[in-house]
Amino acid sequence: MQAINLADKLALFSEHFKPRTVGEFNGHDLMVVKVKGPFVWHKHDETDDFFLVLKGRLTIQLRAGDVTLGPGELFVVPRGVEHCPVAEEETHVLLIEPRGTSNTGDAATAAARVVV
Repeated sequence: MQAINLADKLALFSEHFKPRTVGEFNGHDLMVVKVKGPFVWHKHDETDDFFLVLKGRLTIQLRAGDVTLGPGELFVVPRGVEHCPVAEEETHVLLIEPRGTSNTGDAATAAARVVV
């Protein structure tokens, strides 16, 4: 058992929108991801979507209006709500999702699970 340094884990990769699992918590993956530009509009029918910004700024576009987050701010997109994360600059985010949740809402187009 040892502490997980999120900055060290984020330094291991450069790809955007490719989450890396850094730990597990009660059947959930703890993931870090680098984002830049727009992602795809999607939703998760079975689970909420948790975002905590570590560095940078993230806008979560929602059909009802945008939510913009800075470092230390979090937002939970309720299950079934269509959303699109967008970052003007490279932004680092902590995600918490049930293991096996596809980042695009569709297993066919989802990023592979990678543990670092």
